[in-house]
Amino acid sequence: MPVDPAYRPEQIHAELGAAFADPVKAADFPATILRYRNDRWARRVGLAGLDDAEWIGHFGRFDPLPGSFTAPLALRYHGHQFRSYNPDLGDGRGFLFAQLRDDAGRLLDLGTKGSGTTPYSRRGDGRLTLKGGIREVLATAMLEALGVETSKSFSLIETGEALHRNDEPSPTRSGVLVRLSHGHIRIGTFQRLLAEEDTESLARLVSHCTRHYLPEARRETMAEEALVLFDSVAGRTARMTAQWFAAGFVHGVLNTDNINITGESFDYGPYRFLPFYDPGFTAAYFDQTGLYAFGRQADTIAWNLARLAECLIPLTPQPGLEAVLDTFGERFWDELREALFRRLGIVVGDRESDTVLIRTLFTALRQTRAPFEAVMFDLYGGASRLEKALGGPRAALYAGAEFAPVIALWRDRAAAPDARLESAYFGADEPESLLYDEIEALWEPIAERDSWIGFAAKLTGIERVRLAYGFAPDP
Repeated sequence: MPVDPAYRPEQIHAELGAAFADPVKAADFPATILRYRNDRWARRVGLAGLDDAEWIGHFGRFDPLPGSFTAPLALRYHGHQFRSYNPDLGDGRGFLFAQLRDDAGRLLDLGTKGSGTTPYSRRGDGRLTLKGGIREVLATAMLEALGVETSKSFSLIETGEALHRNDEPSPTRSGVLVRLSHGHIRIGTFQRLLAEEDTESLARLVSHCTRHYLPEARRETMAEEALVLFDSVAGRTARMTAQWFAAGFVHGVLNTDNINITGESFDYGPYRFLPFYDPGFTAAYFDQTGLYAFGRQADTIAWNLARLAECLIPLTPQPGLEAVLDTFGERFWDELREALFRRLGIVVGDRESDTVLIRTLFTALRQTRAPFEAVMFDLYGGASRLEKALGGPRAALYAGAEFAPVIALWRDRAAAPDARLESAYFGADEPESLLYDEIEALWEPIAERDSWIGFAAKLTGIERVRLAYGFAPDP
């Protein structure tokens, strides 16, 4: 492959030893058709120089990247799934393919989804539907554009197999996804070691995490380090959850094996973006009790953090862990103010007035069932852009009694200094969105006549969102 000075391969995960992962082989696919490559992030990790044939070789046939792992690794972990403990987990249709650093020096993983069976596949086929891959590409692009710290979809390759699934029309097409993520160490990684009473490996994992992912938690003693690591994870996951809320995003499957210790959102199955504000809105058809509903996501993350705290009790006193847990609600609220006001392009004020504004806004959203994304778009920029909203396509909504208190508060809110009010995106009447029906409409022409025009157009629209908000600037 072309030598790029920005390419910095690593094999850091191997430091943990053989007890944390199993070498595996990728599936031998009958076809490898490149459907998506993330050139912007490829530049940031020194892989933009790959031509399409080389790209397919590495991310469709999984030829090793120079300097990284010679064989992929299926990671070991346990987890609570809908609050039922499952020790029979681990990477069942994916693996850690390579590690490398980005242009900021961060250690990143190239992990897969749909790359074949592993020792943890149980009775699954280890495959991913092409539709599932498309959904994840769209989710990560939109979340990044809206300011959520998320994994990045790096590559999607169609693999030429016919898959049978119970929850969508079958047979359906197959694909393999590669995602770029700031680590794949999960709460479930710790849970496996607790279940196996392997305190020595727990301590080694804590040190590994603070050395490579959470350097702010490095301490002299293991008791201190485990506690500060937990505090760091609590803060990062509070920020992640607040960013979901500001984006109107429902992850759908917040099991402990889907929560990364770096606080980076990842693994998108039955996600949804809110059509309108509803705390009870769920993403997964099988979440019949609403356990992972939009409005319960912060409570769920707190519950998951309690499971991580249990894992650390052999290393650090329990009272300290409980004290950190007690701070989660307040930390989430502070992060929500920050994330929501960044999203709305307005300055943060004092805590009391900000609380009034947030509650007033969401009361109006709930009463009116107004389109969530449209309201975030219309109200962006505070007072400086309010007149456009009052004369726009939702003028009647904002003139109504439910929104009157919101509009009154908005007149006193200045735009944030970095607000991108002059962009063409915010000059339009309608925002870009990614609702369930839109994704279904994009899939239909792909399934029926292999037309990718709508998919490409949606990615172009999401790119306009990214550039307008400026949350994820170009390298």
